[in-house]
Amino acid sequence: MEFTIRPASRGDELGVVAAVKTVYDEYGFTWDPEDYHADLYDLEAHFGNGAAILFVAEDGGGILGCAGLETFPTVEGPVGEVVHGSPLPRIAGTDCEFLRLYVQPTARRRGLGAALVEHVLQEAVQRGCSRMEIWTDKRFVDAHRLYQRYGARIVGERICDDPDVSPEWGMILEL
Repeated sequence: MEFTIRPASRGDELGVVAAVKTVYDEYGFTWDPEDYHADLYDLEAHFGNGAAILFVAEDGGGILGCAGLETFPTVEGPVGEVVHGSPLPRIAGTDCEFLRLYVQPTARRRGLGAALVEHVLQEAVQRGCSRMEIWTDKRFVDAHRLYQRYGARIVGERICDDPDVSPEWGMILEL
C-alpha cells in the first residue's frame, strides 16, 4: 500500500474526522464534536502549539489514519506508577503521550498503523523525550499488540473522560 505521512494542517479536519469517526462507528462509541472530539475540528489550535502534533497518513484518495504526540513536563512519582491527578490519571516518569491512533478499517493490516507509530516515536525522540505514556481503550486489542511490539507495557488502568466513560489500559514505553 502506498501512503505518505505528514503533519496535519489546516484543511485536513474533514479527512481526520472521517477517519476517526469511522472507527468510533465501528465500535459503537459516542461521537462528541462539541467536547471530546473538538480538537479534530480545529487541528491548528489543538496541535499547532508546539507541545502537540498530529500526523496523518494519506494516499491519493484521502486520509487513511492519524496519530499524535503531546509533550509535557515529566510526571512526578515512581516511574510507571499511575498518578491520580486532574483531570485524568497519568503515568509517573513520562514526558510525552501517544495520542489518537486511528486507521480506517479498509487500510488495516498493511503497515499503516506501524508506520504511524514509528513516525510518532521518532518525533518523540527528536524532541528529547525519554518515556511515553499510552492510554488505549481496552477493546483495541490489535493496537495493544502493536504498542507492545515496540516495547510498551501495561502498568495500570483508568476510566476515560470520553462520553462512554470507557475503561483504558495505561502503558509506558521507554524511548
